[in-house]
Amino acid sequence: MTDLVVVSLERWDEVWRRNQHLVAGLLEADPALRVLFVEPPDDPLHGLRSGSRPQFGHRARPHSTIERLHVFRPVKWLPRRVDRAVDDRFARGVRRAARKLGMLDPLVWINDPAAAAVARQSGRKTLYDITDDWAVADRPAVERERIVAGERALLATAAAVTACSAEIIRRKAAQRGDITLIHNAVSVRQYVTAAARPTDLPSGPIALYVGTVHPDRVDIGLCIDTARALDGRGTVVLVGPNLLDKPTTRRLIAAGVVALGARPREAIPGYLQHADVLLVPHVVTPFTDSLDPIKLYEYQAVGRPVVSTPVAGFRDAAAPVTVAARVDFASAVNAAIPATHRFPQDADAGSADWSQRIAQMQNILTRLA
Repeated sequence: MTDLVVVSLERWDEVWRRNQHLVAGLLEADPALRVLFVEPPDDPLHGLRSGSRPQFGHRARPHSTIERLHVFRPVKWLPRRVDRAVDDRFARGVRRAARKLGMLDPLVWINDPAAAAVARQSGRKTLYDITDDWAVADRPAVERERIVAGERALLATAAAVTACSAEIIRRKAAQRGDITLIHNAVSVRQYVTAAARPTDLPSGPIALYVGTVHPDRVDIGLCIDTARALDGRGTVVLVGPNLLDKPTTRRLIAAGVVALGARPREAIPGYLQHADVLLVPHVVTPFTDSLDPIKLYEYQAVGRPVVSTPVAGFRDAAAPVTVAARVDFASAVNAAIPATHRFPQDADAGSADWSQRIAQMQNILTRLA
């Protein structure tokens, strides 16, 4: 295998998700591999409407630290209701970027079901990696129809399909019977090695959530209730990209929640290790039930007490996970905070490591190539 085009749902930034872990590992394992990583397009008109600074994408350019990785971000100039050819234009842009890098016959790895046009136009062997069941996410009807149609096409035509959870495989089995399960994992050595306490953590007991703060996943009201219940005894801290609107963020802060925002991946073990209790205040929906949360593996690796709503992954996990119904969540967090902080002594070096998942993905891609 020499060339791979990855069409991702997320940017390549400091907050690493499944794609980044797998792609970086594949590049390290195969010195002949080159990767074009395609980020979601910038939408300058949407940026202007939402009051943020518009961005205008960038050509494929080498990553600053990872050899043989190029990152490309296209631009979506007009909404789909105006430009019906948005998706085909996006696909042509991906093909042009690959050709400029000399990638004449790449494998195509698609993470975004709405990017099915890339597979259709490329004519190359395609891998469809399903990380979330976006078909059941809370989206406008037109957007959901587009996602469903794209996924239907990918499940029918992709040379291989992988998924991060058994629940996703169960849901898609009627459309595709040969989906390969590749779970998420953790970089074990990084998480079991003692790290310094981050200086931006508040003093006193910490109830910590690490992950993207988005209403698709996080129960905002539950975070507020928990922060109020801990008033004077501890602080709820959120570490991760904040995708909430400004009024919702202000509600969190008014309740005493500390929202630190995204932090580099190498800093995350320190936040987890120095928390007194780790939180999973997720909403319980068909969407969250499709997930294989990376935080499950990260939380397990550091060995801290965990309080979770009954969501996929955590509801069947062993101690030190406490599964609590929404009405009991705040009191369970209160009970889980120890009388005195004890630095973790129960780190689990036996947690599933990303190296195992990288080997699985490498086998599939090699077979396709």
